[in-house]
Amino acid sequence: MSNRRTGLILDFGGVLTTPLLPAVLAFEQREGLPQGACLRALYKDEEGVRITSDLERGVVSQTEWNEFAGKMLGVPADNLMGRIFGALRPEPLMINAAAAARRAGIKVGILSNSVGLAPWDLYDGYELERLYDVVVISEQHLLRKPDPELFEITLKLMDLSADECVFVDDTEAYVQAAEQLGLAGVHNQDPQHTVATLSELLGVDLTAS
Repeated sequence: MSNRRTGLILDFGGVLTTPLLPAVLAFEQREGLPQGACLRALYKDEEGVRITSDLERGVVSQTEWNEFAGKMLGVPADNLMGRIFGALRPEPLMINAAAAARRAGIKVGILSNSVGLAPWDLYDGYELERLYDVVVISEQHLLRKPDPELFEITLKLMDLSADECVFVDDTEAYVQAAEQLGLAGVHNQDPQHTVATLSELLGVDLTAS
C-alpha cells in the first residue's frame, strides 16, 4: 500500500498508557469507595463535569480540582489526581509503534487533554518533547478536545493538513470530532488492533521493533 498519510496524532492517557478505567477502579478499591463512585461524582454530576472541563482548559488548577473531587468522594484531597491514576503504566505496543512511525518518516504528535501538571504530572517520565515531533497539552492553549480549534492548532504545528493525518484516541467522541475535520480516526480499544489498523492506514509495518 502506498503511504498516503504522513502524520500520526496520538492521545496520551489511555493510548500511550494502559487504560484509564482499570486504574480508576483500582483507586476506588484502595480507598474503600463503591465501584463507579468516580464516574458518578466527576463525569455524571453537572458540577463535576464543569470543573473537570475547566481543569482540562487550564481554568482551574489540579490542586483546586483535587479539593473539589476530594469533597465529592469523601477522601483526602492530597495528590488526589496522582492517587486516582497511580496504577497507569506505559503501553509498550503503542509507544513502540509511534517510534516505528517516526523511523519511517511519519511525523508523530501528541494531543492530550490535561489533568493539570502539578502537583502530579501525568506525563512525567515519558520524554514527550524528545520522542515526538509535536506535543499539544490542552491547558497550555486554554482549549480542550473536542474543540476543533485545538485540532487545528495541532495540525498547524505538525505542518500537515487534516487529510494527511491519522488521529488515535480512547474516547470515541474525540475520534468523531477529528473525523469531522477530515482526519482519519482510530478509536483505541485494544492496542494490538490499533497498531494493525495504523499500519494499514499509514502503509508502514508498525509492529517492527
